[in-house]
Amino acid sequence: MVVKEHRPTVRHVPTLDVRALRDGDATRAATFVRELSASLREFGFVTFVGHGVDEHITAPAYDALRRFFALPEAVKQGYHIPGGGGARGYTAFGVEAAKDAQHPDLKEFWHVGREFSEDSPWRGSEPENIWPAEVPGFKEATLALYTALDELGVTILRAIALGLGLPERFFDDVVDHGNSVLRPIHYPPLPKPCPPGVRAAAHEDINLITLLVCSDAPGLELLNRDGEWLPLGTEQGMIAMNVGDMLQRLTNHVLPSTTHRVTNPPEPWASQARTSIPFFLHPNSEYLIKTLPECVSADNPDRYPEPITADAYLTQRLIEIGLIKPS
Repeated sequence: MVVKEHRPTVRHVPTLDVRALRDGDATRAATFVRELSASLREFGFVTFVGHGVDEHITAPAYDALRRFFALPEAVKQGYHIPGGGGARGYTAFGVEAAKDAQHPDLKEFWHVGREFSEDSPWRGSEPENIWPAEVPGFKEATLALYTALDELGVTILRAIALGLGLPERFFDDVVDHGNSVLRPIHYPPLPKPCPPGVRAAAHEDINLITLLVCSDAPGLELLNRDGEWLPLGTEQGMIAMNVGDMLQRLTNHVLPSTTHRVTNPPEPWASQARTSIPFFLHPNSEYLIKTLPECVSADNPDRYPEPITADAYLTQRLIEIGLIKPS
């Protein structure tokens, strides 16, 4: 595909109000499902308002994260887990690179995973979280945001299921103990001269769906079907959602995992730090990603006749982006 750098002026990613799924109005809910399905099939992206992940949840998380990323590098590096592939804790600036990218991304990040109760049969199935002792309230703030986004993700997956002609709760027990990850990302002010690379090179996400707590800083762009980079218009308070590679594979590309990036912005944003908080919703590790029959037709034959577990797929992709080394 030839990528064009000019900006499209007509089409845009729609913004949907999640309250349509919660107010008991069947007509509004059906319209939401239809519009969500159309946006994901066209763009692989959508933005939400009325989602319930409000400032009383996001503000404490942003505050805790800014305090952590402001710590000395040696302190932050103490929360890196050697050999852990960045699954939990801290990953330093310039470590991760997008698949096939020539330069690493200009970012650092932290990973928060699912917490299981003491009596959960799944306790120990995923890496344990670690918490920075230097930042009081970090655990509570990030786990509250994790929980809110996890619950929103289940709500959206139910609407996606209906749009695919599946039972509404098809995904409920597909994601109930999955290795979903909250990944707060810190993009430091761009140095002068700026090193090679961008804040996040063109890539697709690995997981089922991603929920992104939006920032009003520019830079997030998606590659549309015409090969044009489309700036994703977001405002504070919105949540953006995109399809990941696992859902693309499961749906036989009916729902596309769209290439996106975070470019280096002009001033005044270039000299300002940016904090971004995506939530990557994953299926349960043992879940077998097998093409849905509803997404196979004469015009769209099965691209993936060989199924793969979510865990095996994730491992392949983490090797590709350099977070873990092949065995």
